[in-house]
Amino acid sequence: MSLTGKKIILAVTGSIAAYKAPHFVRLLIKAGAEVQVLHTDAAAQFVSPLSLATVSGKPVYATAADGATWNNHVALGLWADAMVVAPCSANTLGKLANGLCDNILCAVYLSARCPVFIAPAMDEDMRKHPSTLANLNKLEAYGNRIIPTEYGALASGLTGDGRMAEPENMLHLLSTFFESISHRPLVGLKALVTAGPTYERIDPVRFIGNFSTGKMGMAIADALADKGAEVTLILGPVERRPDNKAVTVVNIESAQEMYESAMEAGKTAHIAVLSAAVADYKPATIAENKIKKNENDITILLTQTSDILAALGKIKQSWQTLIGFALETENEVENAAKKLNSKNADMIVLNSLMDAGAGFGHDTNRITLLLRNGSVTPLPLQSKKAAASAIVDKIIQLRHVEKTV
Repeated sequence: MSLTGKKIILAVTGSIAAYKAPHFVRLLIKAGAEVQVLHTDAAAQFVSPLSLATVSGKPVYATAADGATWNNHVALGLWADAMVVAPCSANTLGKLANGLCDNILCAVYLSARCPVFIAPAMDEDMRKHPSTLANLNKLEAYGNRIIPTEYGALASGLTGDGRMAEPENMLHLLSTFFESISHRPLVGLKALVTAGPTYERIDPVRFIGNFSTGKMGMAIADALADKGAEVTLILGPVERRPDNKAVTVVNIESAQEMYESAMEAGKTAHIAVLSAAVADYKPATIAENKIKKNENDITILLTQTSDILAALGKIKQSWQTLIGFALETENEVENAAKKLNSKNADMIVLNSLMDAGAGFGHDTNRITLLLRNGSVTPLPLQSKKAAASAIVDKIIQLRHVEKTV
């Protein structure tokens, strides 16, 4: 098993299972990892910080400040490739689940952008208590990975389910995880994609729409899922479906329905790619019955729809990456650059209807990628699948840069 070059934070809490921590550190280092140990005050009652410092080759951090030295929890959260809380006591479990922050372990956890693994350790009755189960469910819903407890002798003298997983088993889990993400770097991340047209009803049988087929957005959803992301695709009224069966599809019809679905999914999405051709305007009122043809012209009053990209840009968090699309017919790059800045996006994918073989209905596309640093990267005419791969590769690069800043 190899963890060569991986940076691991091991956070040790107050449980009898803490005596296994030095052995776990040795296994991690033997596998090639660099290990930084954190511990709570309670953990020091079960395992010596000196022992942990000796086997890890690094000072053990117990507080955010040590005399005149600040142990920067934000920097630690950015440094790590993974954080492992092992053992995790019921007390720390509750703190992590509810965002409490009274020690360096909790501070680093709240700052971490890396995958977090939590290995509970407690007596069986504590492990099965409704409050413990609720905390575990909450942490898992946040995207943390819970390392299952094991059955065996407990500190109480009883036998049951509650033992911390053995260090060898945790090492295998970490190795398997990193091996899987070497080709799937978005494992553990949630992605939102919008695709297709929206239909804005005039009456029960007529609507305002456009010619979008959703092919580009579905190709992006497939590419994100292929790279390991948990993808929610909010899809307008089209017949096709994404190829990757792991993509969760939310079907909508109108711009307002797409807005509401995107705002909900966008709260927890690490990546949002808004490729849908959303109507800019909708009828102010929808006729209850079919509008009958007569000899007179009719006027339909239109009102603006909600701007999804702008709305998500306003609430975007530092851990989120927001990608917008721009379909232009003139001054393409200039208009796309304005959209990039005004909507607080990280990248704009520019389509031009002036390019042969690009745009609605085609299986090919010619796109240009604009980033906030001013770079403009035009790509050749290629299949929409290849264009989607290029977009996702750029997203991965962007998120890597964000992590290493």
